[in-house]
This record gives sequence, C-alpha cells and structure tokens, in this order.
Amino acid sequence: MEITAALVKELRERSGAGMMECKKALTEHNGDIDAAMEHLRKTGLAKADKKADRVAAEGRIAMAIDGARAVLVEVNSETDFVAKDENFVKFVDAITQAALASAAADAEALKAVKLADGATIEESRAALIAKVGENVQVRRLAALASGQNVGGYVHGGRIGVLVNVKGGSPELAKGLAMHIAAMNPQYLTAADAPAEFVAKEKEIALAQMSEKDRAKPAEIQEKMISGKLNKTLAEISLTGQAYVLDTDISVAQALAKEGAEVLSFQRLVVGEGIEKKEDDFAAEVMKQAGLA
Repeated sequence: MEITAALVKELRERSGAGMMECKKALTEHNGDIDAAMEHLRKTGLAKADKKADRVAAEGRIAMAIDGARAVLVEVNSETDFVAKDENFVKFVDAITQAALASAAADAEALKAVKLADGATIEESRAALIAKVGENVQVRRLAALASGQNVGGYVHGGRIGVLVNVKGGSPELAKGLAMHIAAMNPQYLTAADAPAEFVAKEKEIALAQMSEKDRAKPAEIQEKMISGKLNKTLAEISLTGQAYVLDTDISVAQALAKEGAEVLSFQRLVVGEGIEKKEDDFAAEVMKQAGLA
C-alpha cells in the first residue's frame, strides 16, 4: 500500500510522533494506521521506561470545575521549557477534563482513564515522552465533590487550590482559594495545629525570653508566651490570617460577614516534595578534563 503524505500526517496528528517515525511505522505495517498507532504506543512505552528514573520536578497544575465538583491535576516534566510546550499543555488540559468526568480517586487510577482518541492517559503519557524527549509523570490528583460552594484557583500553572465552603457565595469561595494560594496556611484554624507543634513553639518562645523577662512572675511569663504562640498560630492558620482581598479584616471576619465556614482546602505546588538534582557544572568540567 502506498504511504501517502496524508496518511503520515493523520498518524502524526493522532500519535504526536515525528514524521519519520510515523512513515516508518506505516511502512512496516503496510499502511495500516491502527497497527502503526499501536506500534508507536508500544515504542513510546519503551522510551518512557528508559526515562522513568530521571527527576521530573518541573511541570504544570491545571484545574477543572463543574458546579460543586472540581479537580486539580499535577503533571511533571524535567524542565520548565517542556512544561510550557504546547503538546505538554494540551496533554495536561486533556487529562484534567478527563479527571473531572471520571471517578478516579488518585493519579494512579487516573492513568487508566481513556481520552477522546481512545488511548488511555498512560498511553498518551508515553507518546508524549517520545515526542518531547523528557520524563513526564502524572503525579497528583486532588478532587473535591461537595453540596457546598467550591472555589478553585490556579496561579501561573504552578500553584493550585481547591476550597470547600459551607454557605457564603461562589465569589467568596474563589477569593478564599486565591488567598490560600498566596498565603499558604498550614492549618484551617489555630485549634488544628498539632499538640507537638504547639509544645515546640512554647519551648522556643521560652528560650527567646530575655533575662529581664525571666525574672518576672510565672503568670506574666505565661501570658507573654501565650501571646507569642497565638500570633504564630494566627499567621499559619487560614482563619487567623489577614484576608488578602481585604487586609483590614481576617479570614475569620470575612467568613462571618457572609455566615460562611471553610470545611476543607487542598493546595498543590508544582514539584513540592521532589528532591531536585543539583548539577555541579564545575565538577563536571573538571571530570571531563581529567582534573578530578
């Protein structure tokens, strides 16, 4: 069968592989585009396996919301350059929409979900690796389904937030998501801070007291320590922080204005928790020159 330019173009659009790879696959499979597509997927998986150990700490976070359902998906690449690549961005957007439509509970389950072209997300990931030449990982999925107000916000493709708000308004929920993205609260309220954390902060506050303060009565010292502790807890808890959209009031006061309550929130940052490899270029040059 003649391998026409139109056939090569169709396979290239479906697979995302290079033109020569598509032509070779079609030639080897006598122009059978489905068989050629399967071959490219298998080849892609092989290439993906070779790159699986390479650190992927860059990438993109995308969000999809439909009423009271929302998802955040984090997909990692090795470099920021690929994270901005059109093919990478399209892949992330496609799997985020697929995540919203599916019942996948985590990133592992998401890999088996099929996209519009019939390929699973895992197969499409392998094909993307073959195209961009970097390790690509579907790392995390955060999902929220609620009968309350769901707010979401993604900042620059790097930080994503979902927040579940009882009462209030969609505008408040969106504002709270923006606040969480900017201020990174560690806890919902001060009461949610672990007892070990509180004990450690008290210990630090005591150690920081001056000799003059240490000479004061125990009840005065306790009040001073409690004051420092309360300030610290307010700074790291959502309800205690100054609301970024109106810094004259706290988040707790913003919620009270609308009779609302934050039930939960999730915040993802690209690459958080991944140990990045630090390249020592000077040492590498020395090694290549036989000086080390």
